[in-house]
Amino acid sequence: MAGLKRKAPFLKKKTKHKINTMKNFTFYNPVRIHFGQDQYDKISEELLGYNNILLTYGMGSIKQNGIYDKVKEQLQGKNIIEFGGIGANPEYETLMQAVEIGKKENIDFILAGGGGSVIDGSKFIAAAIKYQGNDPWDMLAKYAKFNDAVKLGTVLTIPATGSEMNGGAVITRVSTKDKLAFGSPLLMPVFSILNPEVMYSLPDVQISNGIIDAFIHITEQYITYPVNGAVQDAYSASLLKVLIEEVPKVLEDRKNYDANANLMWAATMALNGLLSAGVPEDWSTHLIGHEITAQYGVDHAQTLAIVLPGVINIMKDEKEDKLLHFAKNVWNIDISDKDSAIKNAIEKTEEFFHNLNIKTLLSDYKIPESAIDIICNKLEERKYVKLGENKNISPDIVKKILKTRI
Repeated sequence: MAGLKRKAPFLKKKTKHKINTMKNFTFYNPVRIHFGQDQYDKISEELLGYNNILLTYGMGSIKQNGIYDKVKEQLQGKNIIEFGGIGANPEYETLMQAVEIGKKENIDFILAGGGGSVIDGSKFIAAAIKYQGNDPWDMLAKYAKFNDAVKLGTVLTIPATGSEMNGGAVITRVSTKDKLAFGSPLLMPVFSILNPEVMYSLPDVQISNGIIDAFIHITEQYITYPVNGAVQDAYSASLLKVLIEEVPKVLEDRKNYDANANLMWAATMALNGLLSAGVPEDWSTHLIGHEITAQYGVDHAQTLAIVLPGVINIMKDEKEDKLLHFAKNVWNIDISDKDSAIKNAIEKTEEFFHNLNIKTLLSDYKIPESAIDIICNKLEERKYVKLGENKNISPDIVKKILKTRI
């Protein structure tokens, strides 16, 4: 996460006019990564000095793939309180149950065993336990300040969100159909265990969803406008190529350790603050996608696959320079004919999603055209009326984007 000051997630202040010089930045990321096979023994070392551990996980897959037993072995001698059942799109209503347990048991560390949903949910729990206000939801809905959080670590089971190496989280409130983001350096994990072998038993759809999530994390920081950030541009393009080249190897041979390792590390690198340092960011695809998930329950990554092609198509003129860089350096397209190259790059991107068996139209998910007004009204209600790197994606532009995705 670039910078130490907390800002509204995905709505960072942008320079009013395009500049062609990299912006000043402060980069900060203290997360310690233990990557590779047989790294679980690092957990006991990391938890020296902590006694009351809240072990969080999802719907029980860690008990089936053996991770649970390995983690519990490292927690011997600790007071362990377990909280399972954190589902995809972690729900405020469920997480608040864990918050009450955490307060009652005087939890001093949270260990999250799962993918991005479990980790995001655990970040909310960590902040909410220490929150001094009346309603912890205000941290998301009203950007209420918080000055403390329970320390946490993660044992990653699904590469996708990058939450294992950043301070951000996205939480859903079912009762109000809200899906909102928040974040702070206080929520950066102390450590994260990344073992690519956990990917061997994942369903293909989780691999596909995870890679699309990581892919679009990168494009949101990359396909904007140029500021001569040569390192960030080259790194973004290279990470995208890694995802494109390695995911077929994993889907063909689920126990290809090297391909799994490359995908896991690329997904982590996609959202740990390195790519966004000094460059403009977009995040309109994510914010629009969040509303589709909140209102219609479509998987997060699937909403991104729906929205991204529409965003880069409708905004292609102002994104032209970066789209040409993307076409040339990611898809190896001849860019002598600019319009043709951009069109080809958008088509190849959507084809990549299709090759992962992810559909890319609203109609594919039985979402009617009438949903567009509902989504845009929700964005307006949240005051998300100036999206994108230039703050010029209004609800009317969002309508144009979504109408290309029917």
